[in-house]
Amino acid sequence: MDMYLIIKTLHIISATILFGTGAGIAFFMFRAYFTDNLHEKHFAARNTVLADYIFTAPAVIIQPLSGFWLIWQGGYDWNSLWLSLTYGIYVLAGLCWLPVIAIQIRLKHMVAQALNDNAPLPDKYNKLFKLWFILGWPAFIGLVIVFFLMVFKPA
Repeated sequence: MDMYLIIKTLHIISATILFGTGAGIAFFMFRAYFTDNLHEKHFAARNTVLADYIFTAPAVIIQPLSGFWLIWQGGYDWNSLWLSLTYGIYVLAGLCWLPVIAIQIRLKHMVAQALNDNAPLPDKYNKLFKLWFILGWPAFIGLVIVFFLMVFKPA
């Protein structure tokens, strides 16, 4: 078996998981935002946080490790424009993702507290959700651009 192709496959699968999980959980959190049912909101937030722990976090770690190995083994120029752009965009996406994780956890706790107290959600919930939504866009668009850079490797 060719180790390069195995690592490349792992890299592609982890990129797919990173992108797909991000899009999927964003969809469910976004949809749950528009319901008044706190149980649905809690279900979505709880599973979003869980999916990030189970799927997104490992993919976030595997991506740079496998990517650096592929650059090294593939003989690519570490400082080529397409790779430099990729590094920067990946860091930007990560800087957006880290607060998103914290916000998701806070949203989950707010909904759980509202359910426990049989009370409405605090106004802070809506503000945090909007920030979560806004931060998701640079990460999402950034990953689309990274896919483009990986496929086309423009000079």
